[in-house]
Amino acid sequence: MKLFNYLLAGILCASATCLPAQHRADPQKLVNPESFSMILLGDPQGYTKYDINQPLFDLCTAWIADNIESLKIKAVLCTGDLVEQNDNNVLNRKMLNQTSREMWEAASQALKRLDNKVPYIIAAGNHDYGYKAAENGRTYFPDYIPFERNSTWRNICVSEFPNREGRASLENSAFEFDEPGWGKILVIAVEFVPRDEVLQWAKNLVNKPEYKNHKVIFITHSYLDIGNKRVTKDGYKISPQNSGQAIWEKLIYPSSNIRLVLCGHVGRGTGEYENNVAYRVDKNSAGKDVSQMTFNVQYVGGGPEGNGGDGWLRILEFMPDGKTIKVRTYSPLFGISKLTRHLAHRTAPYDQFDIILE
Repeated sequence: MKLFNYLLAGILCASATCLPAQHRADPQKLVNPESFSMILLGDPQGYTKYDINQPLFDLCTAWIADNIESLKIKAVLCTGDLVEQNDNNVLNRKMLNQTSREMWEAASQALKRLDNKVPYIIAAGNHDYGYKAAENGRTYFPDYIPFERNSTWRNICVSEFPNREGRASLENSAFEFDEPGWGKILVIAVEFVPRDEVLQWAKNLVNKPEYKNHKVIFITHSYLDIGNKRVTKDGYKISPQNSGQAIWEKLIYPSSNIRLVLCGHVGRGTGEYENNVAYRVDKNSAGKDVSQMTFNVQYVGGGPEGNGGDGWLRILEFMPDGKTIKVRTYSPLFGISKLTRHLAHRTAPYDQFDIILE
């Protein structure tokens, strides 16, 4: 009997808890264990428009889910363009091999890895509207990203505004966080080239007494162009619309507590890293610095018809001093293997820097 029990214990040990855990090639840690983080995803349309690229989007969200505890991830922020075309069945083989439905399903599949684990907050992009490219305000966003799919939104979503079709949707939504050292943080995401009424909704929200002392992060798809200039006109038929400069003048500049603006959208198809990022700091009407950052990955994995972005994302580490955000640019695609982990960090000045919110 003793021999039998010994053998049984050995079998159970080998098949379950006694097996060694998977050895990650490049586990990520916070610079300061008292920090927390948010993860920034650049435009993922290049992952969803080709079925062969889809696993890279899955890898990014799987990596995020796997690092929620180690990086104390409080939210995932996405600059939009979940798909290449919102509502089209005819395949242009020069630029995609997925129908719109297949692309939406691919994006939904990748995001499913985060459901009920961490909130993800998405600023819908131009490719998420119309037929091929924002000809109008129609979108399948609320069909594939309904509020009920992710329970982590329930207790932190404090406001939303109807989309262009008059539907309840997370396209225009606000989420509240309360973190030690930082206090109250409000994250607002808005539709592509938001209407005046959306900007007014956001302005009214940040000026309410209960939010006026929050640090506000504002996410919109198109705002800052390459070369650090704000976009003055977006060449899409969707109407009415406000581009980057108008968003600054109507909302960001007059709002004393919007301290960080995140966007994507623009980039250069040649794929150089520096041509797909931007960063600038300006004073708002209260004399406070507003950091504005573009992060777009769709071209950096081999150009517009490449792999969609090499898995690049940004780790935003909120330091315990309550004012410093350390920005790191990292790729789970390269980090997952010991043979390529030396390539997993981009360390140029435009990819690794500090944001100071005094």
